[in-house]
Amino acid sequence: MAELKINGKSINVEVEGGMPLLWVLRDELNMTGTKYGCGVSSCGACTVMIDGVATRSCVVPVATAVGKEIKTIEGISPDGELTAVQQAWIEHQVPQCGYCQSGMIMAAEALLDKIPAPTDEDINAEMTNICRCGTFQRVRSAIHSAAKLRANQSEMLG
Repeated sequence: MAELKINGKSINVEVEGGMPLLWVLRDELNMTGTKYGCGVSSCGACTVMIDGVATRSCVVPVATAVGKEIKTIEGISPDGELTAVQQAWIEHQVPQCGYCQSGMIMAAEALLDKIPAPTDEDINAEMTNICRCGTFQRVRSAIHSAAKLRANQSEMLG
């Protein structure tokens, strides 16, 4: 039995400690927003945040995630309003096929939490997710727009 904190809620799952977090999310908890891509931590489709860090869930044993804050794509907007990243993704028409997008969005959210006003070099270094459609220019533009939107929202809040 493992107790996980996912999107602010404590959830008990009865799985082997070595089971990858991705499969716990998808198969045991039916949280299918996190995608399976490669299974070897290369593509980033399975990216979630663990303690605020973008993490490839396909290679993280569930036992490693116990006691940590896990955030999935389902949890980035608990009130139902789009985040700055989601708004920018739409504005810049980032997705084509869309398969990698939940992982990309999670990586972008973590990037902006870490570096609120990233440079192109920061984005290139931090956004290692693979998009087979090749929308990397739009991803970069959307991240810059989301950073500005977040900054504006912070100023309005005081």
